[in-house]
Amino acid sequence: MTHKVIQWSTGNVGAHTLRSIALHPELELAGVWVHSPEKVGLDAATLCGLDTPIGIEATNDADALLASDADVVCYTATGDLRPTEAVADMCRFLEAGKNVVATSVVSLLYPPTAPRGWIRQLDAACQVGQVSCFTSGIDPGFANDLLPLVVSGFSERIDQIRIVENLDYSTYMQPEVLFDTMGFGQPLDHEPLILIPGALGFAWGGPLHMIAAGLGETIDEIKEVVEKCPADRDLETAVGTIREGTMAGLRFEVQGFVRGRPAIIVEHITRMHPSVAPQWPTPSGTGGYRITVTGSPRYTVDLEMMGEDGDHNTGGLVATGMRIINAIPAVCAAPPGVLSTLDLPLVTGRRLLS
Repeated sequence: MTHKVIQWSTGNVGAHTLRSIALHPELELAGVWVHSPEKVGLDAATLCGLDTPIGIEATNDADALLASDADVVCYTATGDLRPTEAVADMCRFLEAGKNVVATSVVSLLYPPTAPRGWIRQLDAACQVGQVSCFTSGIDPGFANDLLPLVVSGFSERIDQIRIVENLDYSTYMQPEVLFDTMGFGQPLDHEPLILIPGALGFAWGGPLHMIAAGLGETIDEIKEVVEKCPADRDLETAVGTIREGTMAGLRFEVQGFVRGRPAIIVEHITRMHPSVAPQWPTPSGTGGYRITVTGSPRYTVDLEMMGEDGDHNTGGLVATGMRIINAIPAVCAAPPGVLSTLDLPLVTGRRLLS
């Protein structure tokens, strides 16, 4: 069965999902919504780097797109600084009878612990449209919910699950996220949005609770641990300059406590240059994710990404988008409602073998 998909936004992730929809043998591109007026009227191929025109022009006419017979909206608009607006967007799509797969509001990954008001809105919209809504990506997403749960299934005893992202972000072309949201290039005493007390738990608490639920457990408490590292000199990066003495490295843990001990942990080690914080663990290869399940036996699983352009950050953006794109058939087949990874069957790269 072919599913008709509207791509909503064509930014860092959206350009990749647009390309994937156009090339996927079981998906049909039904429309493209863009925010920038200069993109209106451009062929979709131009917006995602394909050589052959697709014959579908980008538009900012939301009403026309939602009146079409599309099955799904792939929603990748930035939601970090506008989550309420993003939820309202998704509700509009759902009420119009369109299933939604999204990467925008990461706190929606695990509905039972997401903000109740948002879930009530989204679930009501799902019931109106008789459709489903699924949010995921890579992190928060499959790297720290699905993969750890898969590995846990090979255990006799589990003492702790730790998921570490260890990456150089210097080629992640999102200056607003890096400098404003995360605080790179800012004085060490600056408190960026991501480090406001409770923000890390808000963003990564969902995967912790989801893993616990998958193990038949409950998270009792979430704690946040943060460490910063300054640049020892001016650092020139693809995304901008990091001045000497400002934050060039960020390491944090979001710890999920079960029966009084940190049993499920998400850790990030983020550098803006490979020379930063040599005292911290260094990544394997170009960097990526390490899943460690301590117990009997002990498992260590490394996941590295590389885009076709040779950049690991491109690989991460593609992986983020493909998690939701390849889930489209399962989401469309699910009962109406707001879904998590635990509600879906195994999603594979069906018909993607070249």
